[in-house]
Amino acid sequence: MSKIVKEATDALYGLIVSAIEKSIENGSLPQAEIPQFNIEIPANRENGDYSSNAAFVCAKAFRRAPKQIAEEIVKNINLDNSYFTKCETAGAGFLNFFLSPEFYADVLIDIHTLGENYGKSDFGKGKKYNVEFVSANPTGPMHMGNARGGALGDCLAAVLKFAGYEVEREFYVNDAGNQIEKFGLSLDIRYQQLILGEDAVELPEDSYHGADITERASQFREKFGDEYINKPTEERRKALVDFALPLNIQKMHENMEKYRINYDTWFLESTLHNSGDVKDCIDYLTKKGLTYEKDGALWYKNIEVQTEMLKEQGKTQEQIDALELKDDVLIRQNGNPTYFAADIAYHRNKLVTRGFDKAIDVWGADHHGHVARMKGVLRALDLDESRLDVILMQLVNLVKDGKPVKMSKRTGKAITLTDLLDEIPVDAVRFLFNMREPGSAMDFDLDLAVEQSSQNPVYYCQYANARIHSIIKKIEGDGIKIRDCEKTELMHLNAPEEIELIRHLSSFTGEIQNAARNYDPAKITRYCVDLATLFHKFYNACRVATTDESLMQARLYLCNCVMTTITNVLKMFNISVPESM
Repeated sequence: MSKIVKEATDALYGLIVSAIEKSIENGSLPQAEIPQFNIEIPANRENGDYSSNAAFVCAKAFRRAPKQIAEEIVKNINLDNSYFTKCETAGAGFLNFFLSPEFYADVLIDIHTLGENYGKSDFGKGKKYNVEFVSANPTGPMHMGNARGGALGDCLAAVLKFAGYEVEREFYVNDAGNQIEKFGLSLDIRYQQLILGEDAVELPEDSYHGADITERASQFREKFGDEYINKPTEERRKALVDFALPLNIQKMHENMEKYRINYDTWFLESTLHNSGDVKDCIDYLTKKGLTYEKDGALWYKNIEVQTEMLKEQGKTQEQIDALELKDDVLIRQNGNPTYFAADIAYHRNKLVTRGFDKAIDVWGADHHGHVARMKGVLRALDLDESRLDVILMQLVNLVKDGKPVKMSKRTGKAITLTDLLDEIPVDAVRFLFNMREPGSAMDFDLDLAVEQSSQNPVYYCQYANARIHSIIKKIEGDGIKIRDCEKTELMHLNAPEEIELIRHLSSFTGEIQNAARNYDPAKITRYCVDLATLFHKFYNACRVATTDESLMQARLYLCNCVMTTITNVLKMFNISVPESM
């Protein structure tokens, strides 16, 4: 919460405690220890700006009805020199408090003073988080899931940083293992087909069939001609992968930069194999008796580990059996470690080698079953499994003209991230993908994303900011000098639309903290849309360029605070902040 909101909340708690103590001193309430109670900001402000359940919580300790306790608190509370003007009881014992004009004035002064730092806090101070997102296989183009994951992961990292956490953004590149072997095979077949004809060799059903594979094979042939056609298969495939993989990874870099995502680390899976980290993890699990050999492969005892965890959580054996848990292969029959083995080493690297307090992974919802498995293996490595948090992200449905879109005009295949960024402004893509919480499926409306109207949320927020610039420019053009305001002047902002707007501004820091706590940056995009709505409501109800010079300056001050807050949201999410539209 913001400094002013925290001061008001902390002070109110103390005022209530003092009122109860006074009631005990004068005999209105019996001697008893005062239990902890809550101070809340109600969603509906009609009955008060703050409320407390103190009377209900104290009922057992004082052996009195909550309503009676509430009445004693009201009689004995002293609101002098506080942010509150009055206290009332409601219902069976609720306490409602009303804020003074001084509170609203101090909120604006705080925003004005902090400027670009308004909304920041030390909520996560001292905690080092790694946010890993997108991490698409480098064997083909990135898709819509990667587009949503990119916006979600990047904006989550921004929210965490705003809330005081030390944050690193990371892209995990799967440049080793089975998918790279399949990549090499697919490139090899296409290369042979280009030289020998499509009928000369058939592409297996379970290989990569995308046009991008043919494109890379053609580029390889342009550079090396037919010289590799008679080379040994292993040599030819290695040459194809060594040529194509860096191009694909570079394309990923370019896509992410175009998407305005700047990673701190591009982590290569191959480093885990080359450093011996994968082997070390497998050896550790083996020493603990959590592996066994079967059919020429090495297996991890996932059933045993997860069963123990689930029983600790109170699950019955019947419930556990219904999950149909399976053990997992760590080393295949051919001696190659599995993706799961590398994933184990990767998370140990994050939590142990690099010392992150939390590893936050953004995964597609189809990875749901992998979450418990990864948490279980972290425990098997004697790590606290709560240090891994996984955000499961639902699918994206593209919509145009009210109908689902499945095909790309350019490729005839599913629309890629590149296609999307070529057609839709990056501002709209980043903002709209963060309008819904990760766990809900979403429709991405291609028409809405390019629409320049109040129906487009990002345009609506940018327009509110631009409108303020226009107001200021017009007033300055009339020869009026915009100045700072005294607190007494700001206390004249008491129209309902002004109060509602300032209340919303005051909640910004708290919203950032809630978004960080819940890993949900959509809370902030929605906050910004609500702020723009309240500003337009204020603008339509309260004339800024009024003949009352003092009131005009106060309203301009308020406008500047709105502009500061919108700007902070948009810049935090790497969205442009135009001054005119």
